[in-house]
Amino acid sequence: MAKITKDTIVGDILDIDRTTAPYFLEIGMHCLGCPSARGETLEQACAVHGVDVDALLEKLNAHIEANQ
Repeated sequence: MAKITKDTIVGDILDIDRTTAPYFLEIGMHCLGCPSARGETLEQACAVHGVDVDALLEKLNAHIEANQ
């Protein structure tokens, strides 16, 4: 099973499971296809959008685990 960490690149998360996109849209990250969004770590994306990285990390890993 893929395990997402704070250092995982957003683009890699989307490549692992495209159905995680709504979690990024919820935090205001609407440009998921742009180069900077696809190249940021999860921690960087959360910092830019004022989101608790640990909370999002928990949601993403639970989602991926449930869908594998």
